[in-house]
Amino acid sequence: MCDFDVKLFTLLILFLLGVDLLWHRKNTVLSLKSALWASAFWIGLALLFNLYVYYCRGQQAALEFLAGYLIEESLSVDNLFVFLVIFKYFSIEQKYQHKVLFWGILGAIVFRALFIWLGLELVTRFQWVLTVFAFFLIYAGFKMAFPQKEKNLSESAILRWVKKVFPITDVHNGKFIINGALTPLALALVVVETSDILFALDSIPAIFAITRDPFIIYTSNIFAILGLRSLYFALSGLLDTFVYLHWALSAILIFVGFKILIEPYYHVPIGYSLVFIFGTLAVAFGAGREKQGKA
Repeated sequence: MCDFDVKLFTLLILFLLGVDLLWHRKNTVLSLKSALWASAFWIGLALLFNLYVYYCRGQQAALEFLAGYLIEESLSVDNLFVFLVIFKYFSIEQKYQHKVLFWGILGAIVFRALFIWLGLELVTRFQWVLTVFAFFLIYAGFKMAFPQKEKNLSESAILRWVKKVFPITDVHNGKFIINGALTPLALALVVVETSDILFALDSIPAIFAITRDPFIIYTSNIFAILGLRSLYFALSGLLDTFVYLHWALSAILIFVGFKILIEPYYHVPIGYSLVFIFGTLAVAFGAGREKQGKA
C-alpha cells in the first residue's frame, strides 16, 4: 500500500480523468448541484490522500502536503477569474466550457510535471536558485497586491501568433477544428493553457518553501488543479466573495518568499506556515462575504 509512487498516482489520475471525460461526453451545462458535488469529490479525494500520506510517510509529510495543497489551490482559484474573462471574450457557450477546461487541465498536468522536474533539478544542482525563487515570489507578491488593469486578450502575443500561423474560423459548434481551421473553442483552449503556464511560475516556486519532496510537490499540485473545472462552475456566481483574494495571495507569496530566505538561519515549523496560510485565506474570504452582504 505504501509503495504508491508518482507513476501509479499518475495512472490513477488519468483513469479518473478518463471516467470524467466519458461522464461528460455530451455537451451539457453543469448544474450548480453537480458542480458542488464534483468539487466536494475532488477536495474529499485530496483529503483522503492526505490521510494516506500521514499513514505511509508520517505527520511531517502530511502537514507538508496539506500546506502545499492549500497554497496551490488558493493560487489556482485566481485562475477562475481568468477563465471567466476568456469565455466571455471568445463567446464560449456554457455547455462547451467544461470541454475547454477538461483539456486545459489535462495539458496543465503535463506542464506542471515538467516545471516541477525542472525546478527540482535546478534546486538540487544550484542551491542559489532558491534565493532567486524567493526574491521572485516576494516581487510577485507585491505586484499581486496592486493588480493592474486587465489586458485585452486581443493583445496577447501567443494569440496573435496562432492567428497568424493557423487558419481561423468564427464557427461555434463545440469542436476545436473545422475543415482544418481553428475555432473559438480552440483559441480559448490555447489561452487557458498559456494562463496556467504563467500561474505555474508563481505556484511551483512557492511550494519549495514548504517541501522539497518530489512526491509531495507533484501530488499536491495535481490535486489542486484537478477540481478547478467543477470549482469554476460552483463559484462562478460567487466570485465577488473573493474580492480580497489578491491581498491574501500577495501575503502568502511574500511569506513563502521570506521563508525561503531565512531557512538557512531559522526553520519556520510547518504548523506555523499552515496557520498563516489558512488564516490569511479565511480573513480574505470572510471580508469578501461581509462586503458582499452589505452590497
